[in-house]
Amino acid sequence: MQQLCQHSVCHKLLRWQTRWLSTIAPSNEDSVDLVPKMPHFSHTPTPYNGPSASDLLKRRKVYLPTCLGPFYTHPLNLVEGKMQYVFDENGRRYLDAFGGIATVSCGHCHPDVVEATVNQTRLLQHTTVLYLNHAVVDFAEALAAKLPRELEAVFFTNSGTEANELALMIARLYTGYHDIISIRNGYHGNATSTMAATAQFFHKFNVVQTGIHHALNPDPYRGVFGSDGVKYANDVQDIIDYGTCGHVAGFIAEAIQGVGGVIELAPGYLPAVYSIIKKAGGLFIADEVQTGFGRTGSHFWGFEEQGIVPDIVTLAKGIGNGAPIGAVVTTPEIAKVLTYSNYFSTFGGNPVCTAAGLAVLRAIEKDKLQYNAFVVGSYIKERLSSLMEKHEIIGDVRGRGMLLGVELVQDRQSKTPAKSEMLKITEHMKDMGVLIGKGGFHGNVLRITPPLCFTKEDAGC
Repeated sequence: MQQLCQHSVCHKLLRWQTRWLSTIAPSNEDSVDLVPKMPHFSHTPTPYNGPSASDLLKRRKVYLPTCLGPFYTHPLNLVEGKMQYVFDENGRRYLDAFGGIATVSCGHCHPDVVEATVNQTRLLQHTTVLYLNHAVVDFAEALAAKLPRELEAVFFTNSGTEANELALMIARLYTGYHDIISIRNGYHGNATSTMAATAQFFHKFNVVQTGIHHALNPDPYRGVFGSDGVKYANDVQDIIDYGTCGHVAGFIAEAIQGVGGVIELAPGYLPAVYSIIKKAGGLFIADEVQTGFGRTGSHFWGFEEQGIVPDIVTLAKGIGNGAPIGAVVTTPEIAKVLTYSNYFSTFGGNPVCTAAGLAVLRAIEKDKLQYNAFVVGSYIKERLSSLMEKHEIIGDVRGRGMLLGVELVQDRQSKTPAKSEMLKITEHMKDMGVLIGKGGFHGNVLRITPPLCFTKEDAGC
């Protein structure tokens, strides 16, 4: 078997597991070079003279109270980023294998995106849709060109949550029905309707959430029907038959559940559900917040892998490479429902954000990042699968392209989540210089969602 480079993501994971989880004594190779070297990268970070991590942490607790604290026991103060790397206050370089939660698509501070953003900022920082501006029209046109022909009506928002909120409202207005079906374990946002559509208790507050039904999660690893997508789809029909008036406004789903632990939906599930929803008069909403913009490698959009054309597509995260922008794209016919009243978004279609979005779209094409996501992502998945053959703690390796997940379990038969081990792994990978995400209902899934410029050298040669 080909040896992994000392600086690779996979090798660092292997090193940690060997040292901390295996009952077998480490080999001589595993006992040397405790901090593997990073690949060469010709960028020198700007010296940082700002407040320290400890000072920021104290102030954050006072002025930015939140139930979600900073990652790691000793939080990082990240002050600079360049392509697939970020730098802390001391100038230490980290390989970013999380990409700001699948948000950094073409790379931190990609020069083309920076140039477009700065140029637009110098010209005009803000206007509204009450006036004409080429930036918003140019991006809307380019975005529509990447989607199926009938999807050409674009509404810009500020985030994925807002995009999904708007999509759910459009579905209800267009169909005249109220009931929405989403999938258990899915995540769609934290506003009123999107929190209802989200199906994980720790993302929900005790507020009124109506009109949402949660179908069985078609999870090939933990689901009751394994990889039989059609059997899971039957539950959607049961919900319609026993929980609604026989008609629904729509169905919303991610092609791969991101926050839920990088779960690929069982084969055949979405086409079967699509047929069921259509017969019930509903619209099909594809949540492409994490799966869009070439991240899955094989296709530009996650829904394309399933062979369906949704009625509404929601976008965010990778759309702006970090700029606060989202979008809803639908057909002109469906879009008409928003003309019956005064729908308006002050910052939706902001010229700076849309200029950045267009630059991101062009960078993905120019740098062939979708192809890179396929090649490098497939390689990472292959190497992770080889680690699974050696280490019982790895229960499952899944995902596509640069959207990958590694589920950690205490034993493969019971599939008991390895929660404490998970925390130790992420901490030690950080100490070795690799930032990685975590997710899944049990918090035991390593989420690998790096910028699409990630190289084989970063992954392992």
